[in-house]
Amino acid sequence: MYIGLIFIIALVSFKIAFFKESTTVLLRNVFSLFWLFALPGYSIMFYWREKLSFLERFIVGFMIAAAVIGLFSYYFGLLGINVKLHAFVLPLILILVGIVMSFRK
Repeated sequence: MYIGLIFIIALVSFKIAFFKESTTVLLRNVFSLFWLFALPGYSIMFYWREKLSFLERFIVGFMIAAAVIGLFSYYFGLLGINVKLHAFVLPLILILVGIVMSFRK
């Protein structure tokens, strides 16, 4: 529920900042930011749900996901994996790792 609220707040703030753009373009941009950074980071930080509040997990997870996806994308590029797959595969891998870590605890 909180992630949806943050998504709507981000969409509204993007609409204010980029008022000349259409809503579909802004929706696509906000969704891509959430898919690449917010959801993987939050799922990884879900392991520490008892120790950290929602906002702390969300902010730290966002930064960790940005770092991890950047590093993995670099090394996947060195391995020869096409860049088109990075935006779909890497967040999905991190989300699944976060879910597995959460259930193992």
